[in-house]
Amino acid sequence: MGSKLSVDESVKVVIVGGGFAGIAAANLLKSNGIPFVLVDMKDAFHHNVAALRASVESGFARKTFISYRESYRDSFTQGKVVGINLETQNVLLESNEELHFSHLIIATGSYGPFPGKVNKIVTKDAAVQLYEDLVQQIQKAEHVVVVGGGSAGVEMAAEVKTDYPEKEVTLIHSKVALADVELEPRVRKAVKDILLKKGVKLVLGQKVVNLEELPWNKVQQNMELQLDKDTKAISADLILCCTGIRINSSCYVDIFGDKVASNGALKVNEFLQVEGYSNIYAVGDCTDLREPKMAYNAGVHAKIAVTNIINSLLEKPLKTYKTGSVSMLLSMGRNDGVGQFNGHYMGSVLVTMAKSRDVFVSKSWKEMGQKMPK
Repeated sequence: MGSKLSVDESVKVVIVGGGFAGIAAANLLKSNGIPFVLVDMKDAFHHNVAALRASVESGFARKTFISYRESYRDSFTQGKVVGINLETQNVLLESNEELHFSHLIIATGSYGPFPGKVNKIVTKDAAVQLYEDLVQQIQKAEHVVVVGGGSAGVEMAAEVKTDYPEKEVTLIHSKVALADVELEPRVRKAVKDILLKKGVKLVLGQKVVNLEELPWNKVQQNMELQLDKDTKAISADLILCCTGIRINSSCYVDIFGDKVASNGALKVNEFLQVEGYSNIYAVGDCTDLREPKMAYNAGVHAKIAVTNIINSLLEKPLKTYKTGSVSMLLSMGRNDGVGQFNGHYMGSVLVTMAKSRDVFVSKSWKEMGQKMPK
């Protein structure tokens, strides 16, 4: 891959969603000279792997949003996809515009609470300001409570405590073990040890029962978080919610029928084609695969899908996708981290060098062919 292909003028790949999977697919199609249109409701790619760092470090957020137009020019369309017509092979936008496709890559990803995700249709500048506003709220807070102890929650707690060691930080998690269940016990124990070393207070095996009644991301004195097992509430003046993600299936859930799993993910075959459709692929978080929802996996999916589109055009055999050993790096502030790669434990020094220092932001700018702001 990499050399330009000569393709029929009828070939047009539409990519729905500009997250990690979407831009990986766009970059590969671009480098191979295959006509495509990337459509997303935002005007910039959000490198949300670094969203938690952007929440605590002023000025960092502008490194996490990268303009689509600068990278893809006329191959980018900003708009909200509201439907897919399988008979005419058109993607329908809220503006009533229709995008015709010969091949479709669905990369709609997932959504979750801010600051981990930005779910609003906002401009790049407005999105950056959302994070700068949160930085100010964290600076004003005395007691920060992070709700949720998966990957996002433990990283969020570590980021706050790293930059503001004098603040009281409490993490509440409904399970006893922290981080993702796919991680080795040794890694999950190391996460707990790092948080305790940093001075984070842990409340494990309990749920917050009144979370929806309280304001998030905004300082308010004497907020009381009620727990399901402990009668004593936890007081806080800032709540950061990191309670997980949900599949963004709104544009296709009514179209693919039994090809949509109960959680909204699309069922795919070994080639990452949506079951029953040889020219429609699903990649990234919206695929119904038993593996962690991670940027790394999304990029691998995209490469498989684009390779198979090219191979189908060249009448070559398609490439299969197989889930492998879980590889996951957790950035525990810019000076610490832990993880595993292909089943092997990775300690603080390696993870800090690989991820924690810049949270992969420079990688995304390079892949999109732009210069990262200093």
